[in-house]
Amino acid sequence: MVLYILQPPIIVFRSFQQLNVSASSIILEKEGVYMLIEEIMTRDVQTLQTTHTVRDALDVMRRFNIRHIPILDDTEAVVGIITDRDLKKAIPSSLTTGEHGEIYSTPISTIMTKNPITGHPMDFVEESALLFYNQKIGCLPIISNSKLIGILTETDLLYKYIELTGANQPGSQIEVRVPNVPGILFKVSKIFHDHKTNVLSVLVYPDKESSKNKILVIRIKTMNPLTIIEGLRTSGFEVLWPNVPGMNL
Repeated sequence: MVLYILQPPIIVFRSFQQLNVSASSIILEKEGVYMLIEEIMTRDVQTLQTTHTVRDALDVMRRFNIRHIPILDDTEAVVGIITDRDLKKAIPSSLTTGEHGEIYSTPISTIMTKNPITGHPMDFVEESALLFYNQKIGCLPIISNSKLIGILTETDLLYKYIELTGANQPGSQIEVRVPNVPGILFKVSKIFHDHKTNVLSVLVYPDKESSKNKILVIRIKTMNPLTIIEGLRTSGFEVLWPNVPGMNL
């Protein structure tokens, strides 16, 4: 699978193959195709009908430990979404006095978000992540042929980010400031190759101090990065982290 991300604020790599390109226009390679929603979405989706009640939604969320429920009509088309936030707004606090039993029997159609934003299984993950950010949504029902086939949540995106960065694997992190010029990633990768060090991931950030540079955040599969740091500095690269005072390289 391949994920192309062109000129974003953050770029994630899973290997050092074909990195002889500009640090401002990067390609993430992973076996030949784009990363699609269908690869990371949740397929076993819990749904409710518009006639179900607030109590029904609350029970489903508690039983399956979920925070979003797509709402379907009689034709199984998605007509709404209900979230844990919707329920919190509707259900009175336990500190509130008085009887509120009628609230639990309220149809969820009265508190759900109608006509929610939806996605397609062939949409790109990075575009969907941008949609989450811009629209401030927590989930995306995935529709194909007018039918619900999955759901993409903030948790799905976060877990994929963790996988891409290698944060779920033991290793060390190094931050390096590099010139924003074509071929610079290839030069950096050669140092890791020479030291026979496996790279788990690389993130590329803009340098806040100068647009002429980029910041590489490199996660490597070793608990002792000192020889790598020495190699980077010997090659003329500025290592920003680790840069502990008194560290003897």
